[in-house]
Amino acid sequence: MKTVAQNRKARFDYDIVDTIEVGIILTGQEVKSCREGNMNLSGSYVSFQTGKPVLKAATIAKYRLASGADDYEPGKDRILLMKKNQGDRLQTQLEEKGVSLVPLEVKAGRYIKVVLGLGKGKKKYDKRQSKKKKDIERRLREGREV
Repeated sequence: MKTVAQNRKARFDYDIVDTIEVGIILTGQEVKSCREGNMNLSGSYVSFQTGKPVLKAATIAKYRLASGADDYEPGKDRILLMKKNQGDRLQTQLEEKGVSLVPLEVKAGRYIKVVLGLGKGKKKYDKRQSKKKKDIERRLREGREV
């Protein structure tokens, strides 16, 4: 499966504990637009409405060859598809303090799939530590001294 969109900021802001791959309900033009890579996950999150997981604040640009879709909303809420027991388990884990469900990436193969991460928010000092660690690894790869 080809990765068409990533939420790189999520791995920086959250300590990802668990990941799960789920489906998403899209219209035809949204699928075509996703396959072209016209999707943005920055700032998006998942919440439960009436027991169903919903992807919020993710934008899918209008398909460039679509006709007659003047009322298209790029940032509308989209329902995610998962088994009932998976949804119940995630819902109980989300009730814990400081735990969030964030989309990490979108993959396109035969179906469009969203990889969700169950993460705990990092504190400011944790973010500094991860940035420092990343910088050291980059310098070692380049062959420079630390």
